[in-house]
Amino acid sequence: MTLEFFAILALGAASGGFMNGLAGFGTALFALGFWLQIMPPAQAVSIVVVMSVIAGLQGVWLVRASIMDQPRRLMRFVLPALVGVPLGVAALSVLQPNMLKLIIAGFLILYGGFFTLRSSLPKLERPTPVVDVLIGFSGGVLGGAASLSGALPTMWCAMRPWTKSETRAVLQPFNVVVLGVAALVFAVKGTYTVQTLTYIAMALPVTMIFAQIGITVFKRLTDDQFRRLLIAMMLVSGLILMAREIL
Repeated sequence: MTLEFFAILALGAASGGFMNGLAGFGTALFALGFWLQIMPPAQAVSIVVVMSVIAGLQGVWLVRASIMDQPRRLMRFVLPALVGVPLGVAALSVLQPNMLKLIIAGFLILYGGFFTLRSSLPKLERPTPVVDVLIGFSGGVLGGAASLSGALPTMWCAMRPWTKSETRAVLQPFNVVVLGVAALVFAVKGTYTVQTLTYIAMALPVTMIFAQIGITVFKRLTDDQFRRLLIAMMLVSGLILMAREIL
C-alpha cells in the first residue's frame, strides 16, 4: 500500500464523512469520486455503505428527540422502503441501472437547478401520509436497483416546512436503515474480505472525525439554510452522477 493510496483513501473518507455529518447523506456521492480511482467498484461501494451507516448513527443520535416526537412519520418512509429494496434488486434483471441513473440524474439537475435559482422555497403545509409512503417505497426500490435510496426522500423532505432537525430525523434514519440492509447483502455475498475490512479500519476514524466537523456546521445552520443546502446538494448530486455515468 503506497502513500498515495492511503492519501486518496483518507480524502474520500474525509469528504464523505463531512457531508454525512452536514447534510445527513452524501457519503457515497463524495467518497466514491476518490475511492473508485484506487479500488474496484464493488469494493468501493461496499466500504461506502459501511461508512454511511456508522457515520450516520452519529446523526441519528443528534436528532433522536425529533425522531421520538414523530415516530409514525419516520415509519411511513422506512417500512415501505424495506419492501421496496428487494423489489429493486429483483428489477435489476429487467432494468438497465446505468440508464436509470441517468434519468434520476437529469431529474435531480432539473429539480436542484430550478429551486436553487428561486428566491422562495416551496412549502407543502398539509399532511401527506400517502405520498410519504409512496416516496419511501420508491426510495427503497431505487436503492435496491441503483443505490439511489436517498434521492426522492431528500427532494420531498426539502419541500416540507419542517425544521432542520425534523427533516434530518427522517432522512438520516431512512438512509441508515436502507444502507444497513445493503451492508447485510454485501456481507452475505462475501464482499467483506480481509483486505476490504482493513481499508474500512483505516478509513473509519477519518470518517468519524470529519462527520463530527460536519455536525458542528449543521448546528450553526438555520432551518431555511438547511433546506437550501439540501436543494443545492440535489443539483450537485445530479451533476456528479451524470458525469460519472457518461464518463
